[in-house]
Amino acid sequence: MAIKFFLQMVQKQVITIKRSLLIFLFAVSTQVLSAQKIKNGVYIFNIRDIEYHGMIVGKCKAIVKGNHIKLIYLSGNLSLIKPGDIYAEGLLLRHKRTNQWIITSKRGDVNATEVGPCSETGPRTIDFRTKIIEQC
Repeated sequence: MAIKFFLQMVQKQVITIKRSLLIFLFAVSTQVLSAQKIKNGVYIFNIRDIEYHGMIVGKCKAIVKGNHIKLIYLSGNLSLIKPGDIYAEGLLLRHKRTNQWIITSKRGDVNATEVGPCSETGPRTIDFRTKIIEQC
């Protein structure tokens, strides 16, 4: 009788674990799918300058349409650009190794060895979670 009771308890625990695992996998897959594409729209970003101790030096408007992005400079203290000018433009893609969003002109940059504002040859990165784009 004790063995039968024990087996029933184990069976209930296994069912509970299976359900929890299914719920977890569903939640993870939903997050992954939603994280793979940025919704079309207009977003406001702060521009952070890495060389100036991470200081915010301006604002820009990001216009996303499909996998294309255009950044329009809005305001700040950058000297070589004026409000309304295009700050950056290109394809909006996910970098495979770092999983960061990049702005590039070449699809092959998803495999670039380095990315980010201070990289020698890599594409620019953009953070949609913090709404910050960094420059060097």
